[in-house]
Amino acid sequence: MPQSFTGAVALVTGAASGIGLASARLLGQSGAAKLHLNDLNEAALRDAAAALPCPCVLHPGDVADEALWDGADLSGLTHAVVNAGIGAGAPIAEASFDHWRRVMRVNVDGAFLTLRAAMRAMTAGRRGSVVLVGSVAGLKAEPGIAAYGSSKAAVLHLARIAAKEGLAAGIRVNAIAPGGVETAIWDGVESFAETARAHGREAAFAQISAFTAMGRFARPEEVAEAIAFLLSDASAFTTGSVLVTDGGYAL
Repeated sequence: MPQSFTGAVALVTGAASGIGLASARLLGQSGAAKLHLNDLNEAALRDAAAALPCPCVLHPGDVADEALWDGADLSGLTHAVVNAGIGAGAPIAEASFDHWRRVMRVNVDGAFLTLRAAMRAMTAGRRGSVVLVGSVAGLKAEPGIAAYGSSKAAVLHLARIAAKEGLAAGIRVNAIAPGGVETAIWDGVESFAETARAHGREAAFAQISAFTAMGRFARPEEVAEAIAFLLSDASAFTTGSVLVTDGGYAL
């Protein structure tokens, strides 16, 4: 059943593509009164906002930049999708510290700063619902993704702690842990990029999705629907949860 967000004021990070764009579209089509949108790619963000059916306030920039959030007016915020992140892979013994810090800076520091800004705005209204986008990589260990998997495990636990802290202000906080999703984040994985260059993106996704029990990756719109459920009043008695949407990958 479609969720209603009539009158909602929502923040979505990483909103220019993938899960973030799909979430922004769903919120806009479901009655949101205003969307606050963030992405590092300002041109793509403006294009995305131009196609949405409601007023948008743009916050282009790096989610891990504290000044970005200190200068953002999020008055009246009721919902937030903490989605922006990057993917990267390297075995621990071969990974540089710069690699580790780059992933942690965006995926963990950025999530913390976004969440802090959202909760501060929501506390003023004494209500709100937040979804942090983690990953099944934060639950299931796989070789070669130490930084990414660790960052997403941190995001999932951050959501649980925020859920406890948000109770007094009427703020619900949940997380989603997708498996493979057909988004641009895979372009940063060299093995995927090599296959895509040689055989096309469809072939590259088919190759890596073979490890998922359902035999395919999710579409961003499918993940956005799950996020909308956690954001909405349909899950009004749910906080501190992690919804795994991985097509059976973790089984």
